[in-house]
Amino acid sequence: MPTESDTIELGEDELRAITGYAAACARRALPLFEEDPAADPRPREAIDAADEFAAGGRRTTALRQSAWAAYKAAGEAGSPAAADAARAASHAAAAAFLHPKASAHQVKHILGAAAHAARAEELAAGEDGPVPGGTLEWARHHAPPAVGAVLARLPAAPSGGGRVGEHIRDLDAVLRA
Repeated sequence: MPTESDTIELGEDELRAITGYAAACARRALPLFEEDPAADPRPREAIDAADEFAAGGRRTTALRQSAWAAYKAAGEAGSPAAADAARAASHAAAAAFLHPKASAHQVKHILGAAAHAARAEELAAGEDGPVPGGTLEWARHHAPPAVGAVLARLPAAPSGGGRVGEHIRDLDAVLRA
């Protein structure tokens, strides 16, 4: 198992696959943010920017700024579900900036979009557990090989983080197996 001071190999193709996966997970929860007719465009723009990078685009300052903008939109969201949907979008765009460090924190960058999208679905449904057929289940079955390969180079997901942290640890355990 790598230590926190180690670096890992992280290829550009892996980074693009991880970012595309994160964007797909976040897009599943986006309607929960956009239910409001005056919906803020920042989460959608972050997901679109992540998709553009995943498809071969450049990793730009605008991409990083879109992640921060979606994060700010989460703070202004009209409901807890909408806030987690916006956080999922923020994590999707931020996935393009995953660091090649053997840090448990990096696991959150890989799986954060899926975990926040799953939490948004739970909150919207009034559930205390995963929504059947929801993003958590989808994320388990649609992760590209790069996700498991990079997770295997990292320490296990960190403790804490409430329900989102539980989702990250559950996905981490399944996808690195």
